[in-house]
Amino acid sequence: MSDPIFFDSWSGLWRVLIVGSFAYVGLVVMLRLSGKRTLSKMNAFDLVVTVALGSTLATVLLSDSVPLAEGMVALALLICMQYLITVVSVRSQRFRDLIKSEPSLLVHRGTYLEATMRRQRISPEEIRSALRQAGHDDEAWVQAVVLETDGSLSVVA
Repeated sequence: MSDPIFFDSWSGLWRVLIVGSFAYVGLVVMLRLSGKRTLSKMNAFDLVVTVALGSTLATVLLSDSVPLAEGMVALALLICMQYLITVVSVRSQRFRDLIKSEPSLLVHRGTYLEATMRRQRISPEEIRSALRQAGHDDEAWVQAVVLETDGSLSVVA
C-alpha cells in the first residue's frame, strides 16, 4: 500500500488537534512570560530564534516521535536562551558586540558606497527597489540608505 496523501487515520488528526492545542497554549504562555523582546525583529539573531520556535512547534505538531512534553521543553529552552542572551547583551557591551551587528550605510547623499555594498552583498537593484518602496525614484534626493541589523533597508530622504 502506498503512502497516504490526503488522509492517514483519525488518530493522527486527533493527535494534531490535541497536541497542537496544548502546544499552542503553552507557547503563548511562555511568550507572554518572557516578554515582547522574545519575538522582536531587532537583529538576525532574533530572526533565527523566531524561525526555530516555529520549526519546533511544527515538529511537535506533525511528528509522532516527539511527545508533547519534550516539545514543550524544547520551546522553553529556546525562549529561556533568548531571554538570557538578551539580558546579558543589555548588561555587557562586549557580549552585545559579539552577537549583534551594526547598521551599514549603503548610500550617503545620493552616492552609492560600493565597498560597503560589496561587503554586505547588496546590489544597486535592491537599493533602487527599497527607494521605490519608500516612494523615491531618484537616489540623488536621498540622504541615506541603511542596511539595518534585521536585514531591512531604511531610506532617509
